[in-house]
Amino acid sequence: MTDLGMVGLGVMGSAILERLVATGRRVRAFDVDPEAVARAVDLGATAAGSPAEAAADGVVILSLPSAAIVEAAAFGADGAATGPDATLVVDMSSIDPGATRRLADRASAAGHAWVDAPLSGGAPGALAGRLTLMMGGEESAVESARAVLADVAARMTHCGPSGAGQTVKLLNQVIVGTAMNSLAEVAALVRAHELDPEIVRDALSGGRADSPLLQEFFVKFAVADPTVTGRIANMIKDLDGALEAARGVGVPLPLTAASAEVHRWLRSRGLDAADSAALVAYYDTDVSDAGYWLS
Repeated sequence: MTDLGMVGLGVMGSAILERLVATGRRVRAFDVDPEAVARAVDLGATAAGSPAEAAADGVVILSLPSAAIVEAAAFGADGAATGPDATLVVDMSSIDPGATRRLADRASAAGHAWVDAPLSGGAPGALAGRLTLMMGGEESAVESARAVLADVAARMTHCGPSGAGQTVKLLNQVIVGTAMNSLAEVAALVRAHELDPEIVRDALSGGRADSPLLQEFFVKFAVADPTVTGRIANMIKDLDGALEAARGVGVPLPLTAASAEVHRWLRSRGLDAADSAALVAYYDTDVSDAGYWLS
């Protein structure tokens, strides 16, 4: 499958689109922000006037911030899953598993296929073609989605029926969200003691504190790099989703709750759109000004 559509051109959607175009795919791009569409066209995509137009070739990827927006893009006026021909909808958004199951059922009733394929790896992972995808849906639809995303992801796991991918993504975010808080705390100590963050990272490499998160993000946190690779608002959404899922089955998540509250403190300072490295602002007044992170 060479021709496909992309709906949602934020940080992640744009990175996915850039990778798809770079690997030879012809992509129809839609976003409610005309400037985002213009940037996609500059990358080599074709502008689409609606989600339905983006899905005209029978395959469409969604990368959107909430279940309500996903539903509107799929089933609203000129939605991606409203045409008469069968469409494969690959939802790479991170949304509630229950909402995903409802959307998948609705798509199936209308003759379309739905795969939830939330990701880990962020924009850098997308650009390098090394995303990790947690996939849910019917086996045949998941196999078709694998072919679509082969150049974007290094690992794709079929986790079960519709919604299973989203559930596994919540587990991923519990680990990542709490680890991000740990990185921010250590980065604040490094800053306070005026240590070289690269030396600290190298000293920890290979030990039990080592991880891909340490390697990718520790120096970024310690130097308070505001470049956006993942937004505070998205992590709040995911951590809250994990807490809600845990409450439903009676599982306590105290570390996740604490991490969510630190992220919410950043929201109260107007840092919803800031990068995850803004967590350092909770600990270090030298970089606590919102203008530093959002300039």
